[in-house]
Amino acid sequence: MNHILIVDDDPNICRSMQRVLVSEGFTVTTAKDGPEAIRKLAEGSFDVAVVGYDMPGVDGLKVLSHIREVQPGCIRMLMTGSTDFPMIVAAVNRGEVLRVVEKPFEPRGFLRHLGDAYASVRRMADVRQAQKVAVEASERRMLDSCVRERCIRLALQPIVRAEDGEVFAYEALLRSSHPILDGPMSVLRVAERHNLMDMVGAEVCRRAADVLEHLHPDPLLFVNLHPAQLEDRHMLIDSLGPLLGNAHRIAIEITERSRLQGIGGWEKSIDELQERGFRIAVDDLGAGYNSLSVLADLQPAFIKIDMSIVRNVDSEPRKQRLVDLLVKFGDATGALVLGEGVETEPEAQTLRTCGIHLMQGYHFGRPAIFDPVAQMRQAS
Repeated sequence: MNHILIVDDDPNICRSMQRVLVSEGFTVTTAKDGPEAIRKLAEGSFDVAVVGYDMPGVDGLKVLSHIREVQPGCIRMLMTGSTDFPMIVAAVNRGEVLRVVEKPFEPRGFLRHLGDAYASVRRMADVRQAQKVAVEASERRMLDSCVRERCIRLALQPIVRAEDGEVFAYEALLRSSHPILDGPMSVLRVAERHNLMDMVGAEVCRRAADVLEHLHPDPLLFVNLHPAQLEDRHMLIDSLGPLLGNAHRIAIEITERSRLQGIGGWEKSIDELQERGFRIAVDDLGAGYNSLSVLADLQPAFIKIDMSIVRNVDSEPRKQRLVDLLVKFGDATGALVLGEGVETEPEAQTLRTCGIHLMQGYHFGRPAIFDPVAQMRQAS
């Protein structure tokens, strides 16, 4: 941290400060007013900015406020002959000014202020780091308790055949009853931040195995796989252990948004899954940029069209043509095409007309938490 910007309309102050700072080993850039300072801020970055308050045109507080926006890591110091202006106090309280240096300029006092500012920034960085470590440890403990206390649960949503409306499969959707990590996204974000997706994935597979014990043998179960789990195929197979004996009843969903090309070893993981009898489903087709490449790479058994295409498909001919093309592609490659997010009968009827094979959405059933106890009661 050694590049300092000095801004003041008094050239004598700029020269004096520059001489003192250069003698202490700093690199110094000067500006005679606010507009020149703003131009120089656009040209390079600074570790410290010392800005005079009373300048014509753009005053020092406005310059420091701009610095806070464009270079928030820069230490911001205000030079003024008086420190009792309410606006200066307010700027300090807002964090726009970290230190106030009094005029007239006194070298030793200024260097002391500069040292104090550096020390303050280091202390704040240490506090932020300590807080980050504490938050990370707390998140890990919460996720561990979420798994250990069996807070992760699955909700099942039916997938029906377009031709007769009969249930073809169920999708297992992640849910959580943890008091803090109380939704799928909160669980997944924490797991992603701490590289713990394999732990969550293994728990989802254990819950999916519970579902299969009570589910009629005919419907398939669609289970979502996080892209990170594809990186290590050995760990992936360990996670899928509870499902290996029923692989023929499972379709593994891989989201089209995942950008598989950035994940090392994903091809071997996919090959392993297919060799063990799992079927592959591409999820959210049409929601990302690499749809066609994903179809070519994965050769899926199921192609799930994203709900953004299904929504209002009955009134948008372009969407109908896209669905029709995807169905033709599915027929040519032996894949079944599934429309997600179907909410109305006109949408469903239009998809049928386009030749869609399967459908899923609120129109056919909302996700419902799987309860093995209730299932056993019904069976008895």
